[in-house]
Amino acid sequence: MRKPSMKGPIVVAILSLAALSLTGCVTVPDVIKGTTATPQQNLAAVQNAPQLYVGQEARFGGSVVNMTNEKNRTRLEIAAVPLDSAARPVLGERSTGRLVAYINGFVDPVDLRGQLVTVVGPITGAEQGKIGQTDYTFVVMNANSYKRWRLQQQVVMPPGPTGPWGWGGPGWGGPGWGPGFYGGGGWYSPAPAQVQTVVTE
Repeated sequence: MRKPSMKGPIVVAILSLAALSLTGCVTVPDVIKGTTATPQQNLAAVQNAPQLYVGQEARFGGSVVNMTNEKNRTRLEIAAVPLDSAARPVLGERSTGRLVAYINGFVDPVDLRGQLVTVVGPITGAEQGKIGQTDYTFVVMNANSYKRWRLQQQVVMPPGPTGPWGWGGPGWGGPGWGPGFYGGGGWYSPAPAQVQTVVTE
């Protein structure tokens, strides 16, 4: 009698552990860690009373919707969104508001306009402006450093079905196995793989 193969379950277990390990290693990149343990990230709170936060270090991120090269500095207008634990803008989240970040020196608009960024630096106050024809008060900060993010597509394999024995039933590779388990051709899943877009360095 052919012995049930453990190859499929072992491979899946190894891949699962690897994925968990990578997830657990996510940290804020050094360039946007800032100088304080917990930079201000609540844009709504700052918008309500910007003068109370002047001088406080902040970290915000989102999409660069406008960009102007001024003398000796570059002005970024950012539509902010919440950040994840690695200070990356979270895709699909609603904007929490607009802010203006000034970067010392010249930055080519080709490099940042329309891109996802995270900026860190001190809050300097607020300035009046417009979004379209609507008056708007922008939180203003000096970006001591910033990080541009890339969008990458990743293929996500669906999880295989499991039975009360953990891998489909008694007699791995035999009649007890449900669909999607190891048999002749190896482990497979009956569900289609999905492609998702992620924010990465």
